[in-house]
Amino acid sequence: MNLNNQTVIVTGASRGIGAATTKLLLSSGARVVGSYNRNKGALSDLIDTVGKDRLMAVKCDLSKVDAVTDLWEQALSFTDNITGIVNNAGIMPETPIQVSKDTWHADWQNVLQVNVQAVADLSRLAILHFQKTKTTGRIVNVASRAAFRGDGPDFMHYAASKSAVVGMTRTIARAYAREGIYAFIIAPGWVKTDMASIAYEKGNEWMLDEVPMGRAAEPGEIANMMVFLLSGMSDSSTGATFDINGASYVR
Repeated sequence: MNLNNQTVIVTGASRGIGAATTKLLLSSGARVVGSYNRNKGALSDLIDTVGKDRLMAVKCDLSKVDAVTDLWEQALSFTDNITGIVNNAGIMPETPIQVSKDTWHADWQNVLQVNVQAVADLSRLAILHFQKTKTTGRIVNVASRAAFRGDGPDFMHYAASKSAVVGMTRTIARAYAREGIYAFIIAPGWVKTDMASIAYEKGNEWMLDEVPMGRAAEPGEIANMMVFLLSGMSDSSTGATFDINGASYVR
């Protein structure tokens, strides 16, 4: 896959799926602007390897309303040749229905801000940029199998947010395909990341037992599909959802 002369923004690029995607994008010839929330994580080593002219790390707290605008402006200062975005960052707090009303509302608001509003904001800026520059642009949004089959009762907000991402991405695909702007959905199941650490806690063995493959996906398996879609090798797949869940949810 050749992504020479392309620049991609990847949110949540310091670890897990985002770090794996950033690494593969770089090895495929792309430049990357990777966002992180608390620390650079894997981005530090990647910058040491490829240099600051290939990779820019941007501290970005997507729970803040203006964070996406700041990220976009810093990306444009890196290069005005932005050709793709990967909305990968997401949060999944545990919120049982027994929590206080204030906690319930705060958790829902935070999940929707990070998992939906920030995705919408970055997608909007990307679409406007692609239209202005009259270049082909690609958007890859990370949803979840939870968007289609639901999730555990403590993660109702997470499932709802990922369903919103699916509807948003399909709308983008239908609205802008004639302008050369394409949008894709990745819907993972369990992935071997920090977010999935609950599946490896004692007593939660059933969480992976229900996966026919018997294991969580590796972050690199998600990254492979991400970069394939960003490469332009299958633009007619715009609007499609790619399930990567070890057959734990088959449609």
